[in-house]
Amino acid sequence: MSTHIVVINDDESILDLFRMILEGEGYKVSTSVEAMENVEDVERLKPDVVILDLKLGQQEEGWVMMQKLRMYPPTRFIPLILCTAALNEVRQQEDTLQDKGIPVVYKPFDIDEILKAVSSVLPGPDKKKTAEKK
Repeated sequence: MSTHIVVINDDESILDLFRMILEGEGYKVSTSVEAMENVEDVERLKPDVVILDLKLGQQEEGWVMMQKLRMYPPTRFIPLILCTAALNEVRQQEDTLQDKGIPVVYKPFDIDEILKAVSSVLPGPDKKKTAEKK
């Protein structure tokens, strides 16, 4: 069974790019152009990883969604990756994010950065592959 990744970003072209990259690596990918109001929607998708943009629309809905995912027991342990261009906002929270094991990939990113972030949060054999490449 392949690893399921949910990508939430308000830019359709970025979502298409994520889908192309991640499906090319054998991952199952679901996408959304908006923060899911109910974390139950994320729970129903049963993702192994969530890649979340910090700024969705004009607000920082990504922060709110990240908080909801962490506070809701069924989703609290799903690995999260922040993918954002909001450099200043994230820099202020970088230590906290690191402490919580939430990697940040800054836009613009390259394919290797996003794949490395995904493999870093997944348990099991993917970690071995990453370690062998080093």
